[in-house]
Amino acid sequence: MPEKCADGSDPAESLEPSSASGKAVKRIRKAGKLVVGVDQNSYLWGYRNPVTRRIEGFDIELVKAIARDLLGGDGPDRITYRTIPTDQRIPALRKGDVDMVVRTMTIDCERKKQVAFSTAYFQAGQQLLVPKKNARVKGFDATMRGKRVCYASGSTAQKMMKSHKYAELGARPVVVPNQLDCLVRLQLDEADAIVTDSALAAGQAAQDPSVRLIGKPQTSEPYGVAMNRNDTDLVRRVNKVLEDYREHGWKRAYKRWLSDAMVGTEGKEPAPPEPPDPPDHE
Repeated sequence: MPEKCADGSDPAESLEPSSASGKAVKRIRKAGKLVVGVDQNSYLWGYRNPVTRRIEGFDIELVKAIARDLLGGDGPDRITYRTIPTDQRIPALRKGDVDMVVRTMTIDCERKKQVAFSTAYFQAGQQLLVPKKNARVKGFDATMRGKRVCYASGSTAQKMMKSHKYAELGARPVVVPNQLDCLVRLQLDEADAIVTDSALAAGQAAQDPSVRLIGKPQTSEPYGVAMNRNDTDLVRRVNKVLEDYREHGWKRAYKRWLSDAMVGTEGKEPAPPEPPDPPDHE
C-alpha cells in the first residue's frame, strides 16, 4: 500500500503547478545554468555512456525538459550535472550545491520534512535481484536468514530492511554508497542478493544477464524531482513542466530507455503516475 504520513496526508502531494517566475526561477535564469544532482552509475536512468562520455538515461530526459522550459535549451551551456551518491542527495539540496535532484529519488514522509518534491514522474517498488544460477535467496522469506543482502546507504531499501518486519528475516546487511556497488558485490560473490527499486534492478539486470528480478515489489515508490524547501516557485514550475511531460515526453523517453528492461517488473501497462489533488493548505 502507498505510504501515508502521520497526519494522514499522501507524501506524493505537491504544490499547484504554475508557470510563474519567482525567486528561485529568477536565480537560475540569472546564473544561466540549471545545476542538477544526478547519478552516473544507474544504467538506463542516469549513467555515463562510455562511448560519448555523456550522462544519459530516463532521468536525464526529464532534466532536459525542465532546462528547456527554464532556460530555453538543454545543452551543456544550460545544464551542469553534479554526480552525487545516494546518501548525499538531501545534503546537496539543503546546502544549495544543486538546484534540484533528479536521481530515482523516492518521495516519502521522512524526506519531505527535509526537502520539497514535485509530483511523481515514475512508480516503482522494492524488489530482489539475485543470480540466475544457484541463488541462495529465494524471496523476502526464511531464505534470507544469515545471507548477505546489499543495499545503498540512505536508500528506501535500507529504510525497509531496517523496519521490524524485514529485520526479523535475519539478513546480514551489506551497505554501500551507490546501487551499482551492490551489483559489483553480487558479481564478486560478496553479496547473495540485492534489494533495490524495481526500476533500478531492471537496469542492473540489463547490464548483467546473469542476474534476475524475483518476487513482487514490496512497496510503492513514487519518484519525484527533489528541491530545496524554500524554492516553492521552482516546485510549482517543475510541476507545470511535468503536466506537459506526462502527455508528450514521458512515453517517448520510456520507449527509448526502459521499455525492454522493464518488461515484467511492474505487471501493468507503463504510464506516468497521476498526481493526487494538491493539498488544501499550501
